[in-house]
Amino acid sequence: MMATKHISYSTSASAYRPRRPLRRRALISTAGALALAGAGWTFLASGPGVHGLADGAVLDGPKASRISAYLDAEAAGGKDKVRVTLDGAVVPVAAEGARLKLALPRLAEGRHSLVVEGDSSLPFLAYREVVDFTVDATAPELKVADPKIKDTEGPVTISGQAATDAKVTVDGKELHLDKGGSFKITVPKGTPLVTFTAVDRAGNTTTKAVSARGRRPMIRAAHITAIGWADDTLRGNILALVRSGKLNAIQLDVKDEDGEVGYASQVPLARQIGAAKGYYDARKAVAEIHAAGAQVIGRIVAFRDHKLANAAWKAGKRNQVVLTPEGQPYGAGGHYGALSFTNFADPTVRKYNQDLAVEAAKLGFDDILYDYVRRPDGPLSKMRFPGIGSSTPEESITTFVADTRTAIRPHAKYLGVSVFGIAATRPTEIAQDIAALVKVSDYIAPMVYPSHWGPGEYGVANPDTAPYAIVQRSLADFARQAKGTQTEIVPWLQDFSMGSKYGPTQVAEQIKAAAANKMNSFILWNAGARYQGAALQQISTR
Repeated sequence: MMATKHISYSTSASAYRPRRPLRRRALISTAGALALAGAGWTFLASGPGVHGLADGAVLDGPKASRISAYLDAEAAGGKDKVRVTLDGAVVPVAAEGARLKLALPRLAEGRHSLVVEGDSSLPFLAYREVVDFTVDATAPELKVADPKIKDTEGPVTISGQAATDAKVTVDGKELHLDKGGSFKITVPKGTPLVTFTAVDRAGNTTTKAVSARGRRPMIRAAHITAIGWADDTLRGNILALVRSGKLNAIQLDVKDEDGEVGYASQVPLARQIGAAKGYYDARKAVAEIHAAGAQVIGRIVAFRDHKLANAAWKAGKRNQVVLTPEGQPYGAGGHYGALSFTNFADPTVRKYNQDLAVEAAKLGFDDILYDYVRRPDGPLSKMRFPGIGSSTPEESITTFVADTRTAIRPHAKYLGVSVFGIAATRPTEIAQDIAALVKVSDYIAPMVYPSHWGPGEYGVANPDTAPYAIVQRSLADFARQAKGTQTEIVPWLQDFSMGSKYGPTQVAEQIKAAAANKMNSFILWNAGARYQGAALQQISTR
């Protein structure tokens, strides 16, 4: 066995003298060490060397799982003369031709110490080699907040913080980190997206993309269906409002309430279930709207989807549908019929809608606006959402929106969420938690149609006949919940008659009510896309 003294030597055996221990990785001796029998000294020879694993190495998860470490059999003195331990536990050694394979166990995250020791092939010589290494499978911390932009005409400063051992880059350029890992960068105005990447010593990577555009700029839009856009008269009328300077955006359906996709979508599931209809050419429609001077808002009716619900049910994929406790399709309270609502908690359903959002973004739509991003109305006790786990419906809906925002962010598009007017005060009614949704979207689009409010709501005896009062009071609640965020409120306003006759005056009253809450954006709804231009004022270009 080895003595507690480590000795180097010269070419003359009589010239040796005690020295302090050498570094561990140097194996504590040089070649040709001697052992003096009977003198109480043991000399350490050079070890066989661990191949495939370097001292001081830092390995990420994949590298740690693929590691292959071995020794040179001759240098190690043979399989029977070597002992290997990892963190004190014996490691089996197997002979493989001219080398000895180390059967390392699955390596846990953290620091490890591999010790190889044994008798050399030379007489009276022993060796001991220590290899220290670390397994780090955790992605480095990287926090970057969306900047608060007060001056839309000036440069934008973005701040963040990363793990102190990480290298942070933006578009390949390394950023300076202070001792605490904080960093700051200024980008030119109008930069749509800034992507930060942090890489630690093990090669683990974390990427964060933030928008440098700030709040969604003012939009004044009107709705039109896919079939409506294919009608020359309807399309011409809405484009005329754009060209006259009264609208600066058009909301064009991507997927409607029946689950039909208006253009020839290439999303595989849309084609598989027969949802891709091709009523209009998406690229041509976007180009025509842009040429008229407007932006394009792509509306995706998310979870009210007759096409997908029926296809899933026929294929035996019942988890994709909202169910009753008995396992039958939920009838949506009799309002929409059975097989109308898909299950927002199902991964396939979520991915389908997100894939459509990404596709629309790539086709040039400026915004993605979700509608029916909710559970069906009715008693929650009468519904089941397979796969929801311990989450509440509100939490599941919010994570769906957040995931979509992440998915479309590389394409620098805005994300809006259409919600019920009651959601501001009754978040569990249909699983729309405004306080949570304002944190994961660019704007909330509350449907505050006066005809849809019950008598006495917000102290208004008959909301349908008091458009200013009900819109102003209900939007005040949304303004309160969005306060302190970068999220805009873009209300849906009523340009149709349901009960009371709605002309230009009633539409204009709603626009004034929104403006009273400092909301200058809006989207008009008329199912037939017939709008009253007399209610609209020209948009100021100042």
